Amino acid sequence: MFESLEKTGYRCTVATSGPEGKRHLEQNTFDVIITDLMMNDFDGMQVLAMARQLLPESQVIMVTGHATVSKAVEAMQLGAFNFLEKPITPNRLRAIVAKAIEAVQLKQTNVELRRRLDEKFGFEGIVYAGPQMQQLIDRLKRIAPTDATVLITGESGTGKELIARAIHQNSPRKGKRMVALNVRAVSENLVESEMFGHVRGSFTDAVTDREGAFQYADGGTLFLDEVGDMPMSTQIKLLRVLEEHQITRVGDNKPIKVNVRLISATNRPLEAMIEEGQFRNDLFYRLKVVTVHLPPLRDRRDDIIPLMDHFRKTFVRRHNHAPCNFTPAVTKKFFAYAWPGNIRQLRNFVETMVVLDTDGKLDIDDLPPELMDDSDSSLNTLGATNTIEMPNMPLAIGNSELVGKTMDEIEQWAIEETLKITAGNREEAAKILGIGARTLYRKLDKYREESQ
Repeated sequence: MFESLEKTGYRCTVATSGPEGKRHLEQNTFDVIITDLMMNDFDGMQVLAMARQLLPESQVIMVTGHATVSKAVEAMQLGAFNFLEKPITPNRLRAIVAKAIEAVQLKQTNVELRRRLDEKFGFEGIVYAGPQMQQLIDRLKRIAPTDATVLITGESGTGKELIARAIHQNSPRKGKRMVALNVRAVSENLVESEMFGHVRGSFTDAVTDREGAFQYADGGTLFLDEVGDMPMSTQIKLLRVLEEHQITRVGDNKPIKVNVRLISATNRPLEAMIEEGQFRNDLFYRLKVVTVHLPPLRDRRDDIIPLMDHFRKTFVRRHNHAPCNFTPAVTKKFFAYAWPGNIRQLRNFVETMVVLDTDGKLDIDDLPPELMDDSDSSLNTLGATNTIEMPNMPLAIGNSELVGKTMDEIEQWAIEETLKITAGNREEAAKILGIGARTLYRKLDKYREESQ
């Protein structure tokens, strides 16, 4: 029987008894397990139970005689893939095994997709190094398992949608949809239709019935970005939806129940808008059961270098580019820049540099114009990028915390900040600081001893 499978290309392991099959299950991995239902010592039902425990992604096929078909059906109810009734023809065996393999591959694909989603949108997919973001991640881990509405605030480009997806991906709703709707991107007269849906004939272009974002996200999460741009008339209807958990499509009178977790985001000062009569006070408090504020990139400089490296790897893979790395001169530029466009701007800059790179070295000549200055141009002409002067780091970062500090404390700060922009390269840091490598090592040992 198994010869026909081996001829087709399957690798088969044969056990001549139930106990021998048990040993194989304990010691090896199999995609498909074919077992006789009726055996002495260790029968097919025990094989099924063991496979479900040890090899949950495998499929079990039962072999049975006519008198035990009802038992085989019971086995299928307990998780068996199918059963083969004796006598078994080679064609029938190959057909059932092929379908079982397809089921295994589909299950493995789903597991891999879930793993990638967890990596991309889970908390592990958020790149950071500083304590400020660590505190925020700890807060998100407490928020995610609940069903509370969340308001995410922060400047444009700080990663509000990424945070919303991380909350969804770590919530009980992760198996359902997350639907994102940017309120600002929708014309004012269509916001209600996009959110709640409409029926045919409700307005000029409504030629068919259409589900809105709330109905489409039923059971999952709805992310409303730029919620501060929502028209006042729509704010009133959104408040009612949050209170009653049902929507009414435009042009319809029939309410529809919805079960949606709402996450909203804005870069606008909603409290000031309330005072100016541009945003409803009652809706504001409905949206901000829990508030998450994302700091701008200029206030979380510890994260700049990890983000640079993350995006570099991302775009090298995406554009099938040869390996390339940032030079210390470019790292200094990135570290000192104010980043008005935040993470989105940094991401775009890195992609531009990777795409334009021709020598495997992301250097001053690859910088976007926003990061270039006259000295960079002259250095490029001379080919002297390794001698670039250190930017005025205290001015770029903000040196108010250094006022009143001792010279030793200021020196320690300068060393630690320089190590950050060189990604921990002590030799390069020593060159930038103008001191010997041994001196730098000695000072670092001293700081380590003082901190213990």
